[in-house]
Amino acid sequence: MRRFWPIMSTATSSPWKFAPLKRPYVPSPNTRKLEGIVFDVDGTLCEPQTYMFTAMRTALSIPKTTDILDHVYSLPTPHLQSAAMEKIRTIEREAMLSQVPQPGLTSLMSYLDSRSIRKGICTRNFDLPVQNLLDKFLPESSFAPIVTRDFRPPKPDPAGILHIARSWGLVRKSTGEAGIPKDEAEEKEKLAQDGAEEGELVKTDEGEEVADASGLIMVGDSVDDITAGRRAGAKTVLLVNDVNRHLAEHEHTDLVIERLDDLIEVLEEGRL
Repeated sequence: MRRFWPIMSTATSSPWKFAPLKRPYVPSPNTRKLEGIVFDVDGTLCEPQTYMFTAMRTALSIPKTTDILDHVYSLPTPHLQSAAMEKIRTIEREAMLSQVPQPGLTSLMSYLDSRSIRKGICTRNFDLPVQNLLDKFLPESSFAPIVTRDFRPPKPDPAGILHIARSWGLVRKSTGEAGIPKDEAEEKEKLAQDGAEEGELVKTDEGEEVADASGLIMVGDSVDDITAGRRAGAKTVLLVNDVNRHLAEHEHTDLVIERLDDLIEVLEEGRL
């Protein structure tokens, strides 16, 4: 039996668990139905290619402390942004040729398909490396929607995950809390009205229809992944490795696994 670690924060984690997939779902006060799983790509569906980030920062002449996409979007002209983005894409195109699937990838996806669990992707990669991985290693599995860096704001903002939830018809009525409005145009309008910066959650009107990601799981390997998942209201699963092991104790991490197929037993038994 593979080891997995439940890392639950009593202050922020929901008291319910997802119903075991090994038997038909029956509504219960302490369980809920799993509506779908959202996956990161680099470091999650494929083994980490962290050397890319060093190469990108070198190409852009920025320090390690500067977020790569934030830097690109901050450049003063569309021409400069386009040129910088192409430098990043060139590095990703080269790296995608050496993508290696994560251990347990095909087993987990086959299991999810057998249980008719919807699968989505939320990544800061651009579309070509993502499609290359799916075509090469998961040609029989369907992922939709696939949220790439063209969707803004990117992780750790929860907007991409909430977009996936809405596309699956997962909505609820707002109680007036902060959340993501219906679409990008409405979000920008509310940001302006509320005096908020892009990437902040804005105040919604009571009774307004908003995306509901509480029935989802976000699986990733970075702080951006688990933070986006938690802020969206989803459960979070960290695929741990030697570099990110410190995130096992992060307040946004609900569960830690060492292989993707460790998640099969978790879902079968309803341990998350």
